[in-house]
Amino acid sequence: MEHTIVAIHAHPDDIEFLAAGTLAGISRGGGRVILASMTAGDCGTVSQDPNEISQIRVREAANSAALVGARYYCLGFKDMAIFSDDASRRRITEFLRAVRPTIVVTSSPEDYMADHEATAVLVRDACFAAALPNYETRHQTPATPLPEIPALYFMDPIGGVDRNQTPVIPDFIVDIEENFDLKIAMLMEHKSQKEWLRVRHGIENYVSIMQKWTRERGALAGIRIGEGFRQYRGHPYPQDERFQGLVRKHIHIPLALRGDVVSPASPVAEVHAGAAMAANREPGAAPVDAPPIAGGQVTDLVDGVAASALPDSPPA
Repeated sequence: MEHTIVAIHAHPDDIEFLAAGTLAGISRGGGRVILASMTAGDCGTVSQDPNEISQIRVREAANSAALVGARYYCLGFKDMAIFSDDASRRRITEFLRAVRPTIVVTSSPEDYMADHEATAVLVRDACFAAALPNYETRHQTPATPLPEIPALYFMDPIGGVDRNQTPVIPDFIVDIEENFDLKIAMLMEHKSQKEWLRVRHGIENYVSIMQKWTRERGALAGIRIGEGFRQYRGHPYPQDERFQGLVRKHIHIPLALRGDVVSPASPVAEVHAGAAMAANREPGAAPVDAPPIAGGQVTDLVDGVAASALPDSPPA
């Protein structure tokens, strides 16, 4: 069975921090990967207006996805305005029906901020709704319901801890060492966030902090670098391990879940940002055009759906 993997997180760059290495490996191996952010990151700036930074960040996210041959969509929410309500659930359900995933990977239900946690709830419930024949999204040209609920997985929370700084242990960790340069290159496309993360999050080098977090996740399983995931096992979501099957040879179980004592893994060398970029993009390559945003800005709901985010026609 061929799988379509859809990764949805709250903001542009969240996927790059948490899951880009795994998704890059799947895409490079021939898998169909789609990346989506709930918002265009309209509040992720200290110097630009919402429309300006939204255009920049959507373009950055599209460039990042293009590095691994993936498509990117912005789902049209606003920062700090993601809520589990009726209109929002219908919007995400329509998106899932349009892109037809068999596997969905989304944010952690436990994280440091509301947008991340609300995304997890919305995506979880939309996966269920997407397979209900009588559930209407109220879109003008609705896609057909999915034949089944997609298998659902959660990424790690930022830094591997919840909002109370309690560690969140993943079900499994994917060794991403062979795609680590590509993960770095994808994150580096989000250049607009350098100043924002320095001023508001106290992160002087966002690439270095990603490397630190990725080493720490790998250490949980005794490997150098890794990304963690948890499978949602609630009834009646699929229980087969289809996502694990795509990365089987790279999977490691956390030592704590195996009853072992966690020991530090060998440190991975810091990768120079320029070298990572050079390794994964041809010199002089033109940036990818951003996905269309109607009227030059992120649109509000249209019949409960951010229409500009959806594909022109559902894939067969």
